[in-house]
Amino acid sequence: MSTKKLLQSKKFARLIYKCIRLYSKTFRLSVINEKPWRDHLANGGRVLICTWHQQFFSLIRYYQTYKTCGPSLMISQSADGELIANVANFSGWYTVRGSSTRGGGPALEEIVKRLKKTGLAAHILDGPKGPAGIVKPGAVHIAIRAGAMMVPVYAEADAKWIFNSWDRFFIPKPFSNVTIRYGDMLPPPAPGSDLDELEKHRKCLENFMQQGLII
Repeated sequence: MSTKKLLQSKKFARLIYKCIRLYSKTFRLSVINEKPWRDHLANGGRVLICTWHQQFFSLIRYYQTYKTCGPSLMISQSADGELIANVANFSGWYTVRGSSTRGGGPALEEIVKRLKKTGLAAHILDGPKGPAGIVKPGAVHIAIRAGAMMVPVYAEADAKWIFNSWDRFFIPKPFSNVTIRYGDMLPPPAPGSDLDELEKHRKCLENFMQQGLII
């Protein structure tokens, strides 16, 4: 089987998902400041969770707990994205395929539609190819169109392997202390905001997010 077909195989994705679940059970996990946005969601509000590409591995196992909310996540249309999308699907997340470089318009429309319906989605702010630590405008556009609060999330581990990749992607080492920390909810711009106002909110989100970026 070719590498491309392997990455697209749901059987392979299921195996990877099970391995991640088993591996992640070794983590000593702490979750901080989750209640405010969960209460907002329970009261009929909408939430867009915002994270960096480098940190999403640490979130996979715990984020299965949100599957009853019908959450959505945008994933690129690349072969690697196919594997990630299948893994996310097995954890109970609906994946919308597209990115800023390919299929972004229809994907944005779909994730806004689903966010309005279910109330919960997540967005990888600098994926799939960076640059690292720069918030692309997609998150703000999703939030404003869906009327959703933007919620930063940061993942950290006291022992980890850091890859020599564009984003310094990391995987916590077995039995490490892993912390998932949510920031305060950030309101979206008002509908009809001009470009300066949209940029102001994008930069505000970026400033909050960079507090948890591992450089």
